[in-house]
Amino acid sequence: MQEQYRTVARAGVYETEINRSRFLCALAPAATEEEAQAFVARIRKEHPTATHNCFAYVIGADASVQKASDDGEPGGTAGVPMLQMLLRREMRYTVAVVTRYYGGVKLGAGGLIRAYGGVVGEALDTLGTLTRKRFRLATVTVDLQRAGKLENELRAAGRTVREVRYGERVAIDIGLPDSEVEAFRVWLANATAGAAEFEPGGEAYGDA
Repeated sequence: MQEQYRTVARAGVYETEINRSRFLCALAPAATEEEAQAFVARIRKEHPTATHNCFAYVIGADASVQKASDDGEPGGTAGVPMLQMLLRREMRYTVAVVTRYYGGVKLGAGGLIRAYGGVVGEALDTLGTLTRKRFRLATVTVDLQRAGKLENELRAAGRTVREVRYGERVAIDIGLPDSEVEAFRVWLANATAGAAEFEPGGEAYGDA
């Protein structure tokens, strides 16, 4: 699995003008290919009179799904350079739609490639990106008397507390890097005098 990936910080639109053509790059995070396709459809609906609505998206932390469309521009001059820009920036779970309103000046193949790839890069710079790191999900179970103090100590130590569930004992769901699992076991045993149970779970990604 990838140790980390980047995604767009928020949905938004960046606009620029190149040789009298208007280029609008709409970016959004997308957890699934269906979400990406729905975003593309929405942008196309918002700009029905545009000359082109080209798109590219990358889904999966390992970039397992990659799609691009030139939407009528000469083959390989729009969607592919958009996709290449996303991949060069290590973007994942991200969809980009570049809407072009033709301004009467032809850009040529090289000009189109630079325009479509460039506007995606500028949009990423403007809207910002987030890095998400892989971590191990785990559950710490402890008695009620120790739970509040332990939760405070976990947060003070910079651990990601995802959920706290109260029952006969208290289950605290956390996330931590794989490389720190064994050190955390030792810390937990010392912090609770061996009274807490530690159960590692699956993997997920979170903010770095």
